[in-house]
Amino acid sequence: MASYDPFRDFDRLASSLLETRRGPRRMPMDLYRDGDHYVLNADLPGIDPGSVDIDVDGQLLTIRAERTLTSGEGVKWITRERETATFVRQLNLGQGIDTERISASYDNGVLSVTIPVSEKAKPRRIEVSSGSSSSTIQAHESDAPQPIEQ
Repeated sequence: MASYDPFRDFDRLASSLLETRRGPRRMPMDLYRDGDHYVLNADLPGIDPGSVDIDVDGQLLTIRAERTLTSGEGVKWITRERETATFVRQLNLGQGIDTERISASYDNGVLSVTIPVSEKAKPRRIEVSSGSSSSTIQAHESDAPQPIEQ
């Protein structure tokens, strides 16, 4: 049995009246690079995986998700704090991303999007030849001179 707390109800009422953000909400996310791909993890608790929409338009990645709450006929709510909501996040991927191989999964309320780096953007070995000799110099990205602190 729940006890009546007028301050909790007043706080909830004030929050709902003063809430100015009625449009799409942002989803918290982490983004990191792991080798030759990026991984984006976004929190979407209570979201039906079928409502998640991910699309790429040029270099713009858009993630949309919607939380809907169902209620049966004859249901009398005692309290309802979870809201229906639309979540939207857009990222500019920039150049060097293989947009054709982007993949996603949803597990335990977390959406994971794997964004691979394109072959053109990966570090590669470049051979340098000299016109005066027949030997070939091979350069590696890691062999590049390091800046010297003065």
